[in-house]
Amino acid sequence: MRSVLRFFSSIIAALLLFSACACSPEKSIQKILGGSTDSPVFLGCRSVSRDEVEFRFSCSVTVASLRFDPPLETVSVGSGEQVIVRISETLPEGSRVTADVLVEDEHGNTLQVLVPFRTRNDRIPEFLINELRTEYSKPRVEFIEIKTAAAGNMGAVRVYTASQGFETPVYEFPPVEVAADEYIVLHLRTLDPESADETGTDLALSPGNEASPNARDFWTPGAVKRLRKTDAVFFLDQDDRIIDAVLLSETADAWWAKEEMVSAAQMFADHGAWIPLDNPESTLVSPRDAVITQGATATRTVCRDETLPDRNNAADWYICATSQATPGGTNSVKRYTP
Repeated sequence: MRSVLRFFSSIIAALLLFSACACSPEKSIQKILGGSTDSPVFLGCRSVSRDEVEFRFSCSVTVASLRFDPPLETVSVGSGEQVIVRISETLPEGSRVTADVLVEDEHGNTLQVLVPFRTRNDRIPEFLINELRTEYSKPRVEFIEIKTAAAGNMGAVRVYTASQGFETPVYEFPPVEVAADEYIVLHLRTLDPESADETGTDLALSPGNEASPNARDFWTPGAVKRLRKTDAVFFLDQDDRIIDAVLLSETADAWWAKEEMVSAAQMFADHGAWIPLDNPESTLVSPRDAVITQGATATRTVCRDETLPDRNNAADWYICATSQATPGGTNSVKRYTP
């Protein structure tokens, strides 16, 4: 009888213990071992100098293994939430590298990440957005044209549009040396498979439609729409600073209809990248402060007045007359009149 009572007592004790820990098997193990079942979370990677790369994680980690493609020799590998890796060589500006890193936290949880990044580029030239086509009519595709104000290297410069979101750039420039007063055209669709990015000295390399023999042509892959009449276009450097930006709206409404435009307008205002016309001190930028694009077509592009200094507002811009688009060349002075 006593043995039977002892048997049932042990069963009851086991059930009570299971009930106390029944929240999840993982938490039960964590309670017994005193560890954590939460793996580290990868937060990002960037080049902080010509020979240093930073990896960011949600908790302190140590690096178990690290490989680069193309192969790079490391001098030192740090630890912590921000892992700094020093490279033995000075890396080319804006080159694409892929890192394969395995990390481990203090509880033995591991995380493996395969992440591409661009090497540090501290020679990004000054440039201005100069002309935009928002409308598509095959074979004419949407484009963003910029004009350089100084020599430098375009490697790692990222291009965003609000309509495509802020998570992934529309385009990221490869390393390319440019001179002052160069025109660079980013074509926002690729219809001709022979189209090629012009990163060298041959500016007539690409055969794509509207490729200019006197300007550098670059091409985004695919044929989706990436720029609209109501949109925000901006270029970022590796420190997420706005190099230049332009705000577009098809109408002069009282307020933005889409949340991504609210976010873009506020970001531009906060960074001084776009200034309201009527109240330059205001931090609220509405559609009426944007370049009004209602008359834009596939042959009537949105142009910056190249004779004026950049003022970061809509007064710098106009819509050119019909058939006066000039991708890769000086903007036409003929203006569209509604």
